[in-house]
Amino acid sequence: MKYKRILLKLSGEALMGDRQYGIDPKRLAEYANEIKQITEKGVQVAIVIGGGNIFRGVAGASKGMDRVQADHMGMLATVINGLALQSALEDSEIPTRLQSAVKINEVAEPFIRRRALRHLEKGRVVIFGGGTGNPYFTTDSAAVLRAIEINADVILKGTRVDGIYTSDPEKNADATKFDFISFDDVLRKGLKVMDTTAFTLSQENELPIVVFDMNKAGNLLKVVSGESIGTQVNL
Repeated sequence: MKYKRILLKLSGEALMGDRQYGIDPKRLAEYANEIKQITEKGVQVAIVIGGGNIFRGVAGASKGMDRVQADHMGMLATVINGLALQSALEDSEIPTRLQSAVKINEVAEPFIRRRALRHLEKGRVVIFGGGTGNPYFTTDSAAVLRAIEINADVILKGTRVDGIYTSDPEKNADATKFDFISFDDVLRKGLKVMDTTAFTLSQENELPIVVFDMNKAGNLLKVVSGESIGTQVNL
């Protein structure tokens, strides 16, 4: 395996499958199977998942809701998604721990870096919920922050497209895909990979990012094995 320890970033919308909102059990089972393939190879896996399939703080704030309240609701949505993913992983006999930046001791461990590292070393998948625990920060920022804290080799951003394009490939058939691109080129071209805070933090800590299609069976294993799947962003 090319990577020994990864941080997998999933959007909340990815869990909807073909639905308009909520969680699709079939999609959860598919993701659990993909993750199992790499844990069986000895790869240590941490996951950060968004909450947009349930509630998005920015959207709530844009409709008049207090931004801090809205962001706290979004954080709780990520914990709900984390519980769902934990259940799917455990159904696949993958030992899993859910840690939350927001204290909900009845359903999740509090985030403690040393404990998270110990879980990873023991072969448990660790899901980080609750974002960073602070409003105004996205789950992209949480993903980069946690990846740095656990010394991950890479951030794997699983999306529904197969990499980074010159423009939105779902809207522009002439968009061309990058196999490799530097952090500076992403910023210069104005490409959307992550929000600016998360992207800059990743750049400053020399943490590579791979954007790939998580919905295609076998892609996660291919990325971790070092195959040229998706788009790699590095220095």
